Amino acid sequence: QVQLVESGGGSVQAGGSLRLSCTASGYSVSSICMGWFRQSPGKVREGVTLITANGAPIIADSVKGRFAISRDSADNTLYLLMNSLKPEDTAMYYCAADPRWYCSFQGQFNYWGQGTQVTVSS
Repeated sequence: QVQLVESGGGSVQAGGSLRLSCTASGYSVSSICMGWFRQSPGKVREGVTLITANGAPIIADSVKGRFAISRDSADNTLYLLMNSLKPEDTAMYYCAADPRWYCSFQGQFNYWGQGTQVTVSS
């Protein structure tokens, strides 16, 4: 089965940038639906962005224009590129995979990383 390992979280001031990485084993990152979710204390988990097996991005309205998703097939790694960060982006960010052609935030994400914390200060 798929194993996902995340890295790249940290603390940054508002307006700054971070890049999160998710290295996968068991599946090629280019063969399945993969993406990023986030959750902060007291709030429900929300989808941030996905990328389909065909390379099409799906981006939540809250981060559209600021975040981007990409993948590197050679390293089997998924990335989350975060620009113009806001305090509202503070959360634990999770990499997830849905091994189906269908790709949506309501999909069956059976594989999850351990999470990496992103903290954005004013």
